[in-house]
Amino acid sequence: MSEVQEKDNFWLYIALAVVVAVGAVLMVKNAEHEKYATAAKNIAADSSNSAYRNDVLHNGGNTK
Repeated sequence: MSEVQEKDNFWLYIALAVVVAVGAVLMVKNAEHEKYATAAKNIAADSSNSAYRNDVLHNGGNTK
């Protein structure tokens, strides 16, 4: 009577989960970068497009 041991795939599942998680993070990061690239380009062209143009640091050289 011989018993066949089933191979343990625990580390394979862990590696697969890590690869999927890293892939998801990179996809989200790439999508977010594209979303803000247009805004950065517009602010560079005309700094009055910035939401921070009226803050304390940019009014007449004042500092916090």
